[in-house]
Amino acid sequence: MAYWILKTEPETYSWDDLVKAKRARWDGVRNFAAAKNLRAMKVGDEALIYHSGDDKAAVGMAKVIKAAYPDPTAKEGNWVAVDLVPVQPLKTPVTLAEMKADSVLKDMTMVRQGRLSVSPVTEAEWKRLMS
Repeated sequence: MAYWILKTEPETYSWDDLVKAKRARWDGVRNFAAAKNLRAMKVGDEALIYHSGDDKAAVGMAKVIKAAYPDPTAKEGNWVAVDLVPVQPLKTPVTLAEMKADSVLKDMTMVRQGRLSVSPVTEAEWKRLMS
């Protein structure tokens, strides 16, 4: 199993929207590095939903239930989507400031490459985030 962080603008699609929908297609990713990460996702992988914008915090955990497939919203190109289900909200959101200040999390891909909307998380980082 692998771990991921998926960034979203909560005004566009939030953790609460995912919970309400009970299942969602994670689509619209138009960055080659982020799309490569989507292609690497497997059924059963876990992902943190991270609210960008004003919130700047990981807020909930989801699970991949359908691996990468052609993104139906793409007009051209080889873009992909995955399907997710919500698992649980985080008891306490983990803010970007907390990640940057934490010795285990400060070198996470998401922290180093802030504009990347889909990024991997190591097992050690995941355990720290979930604690």
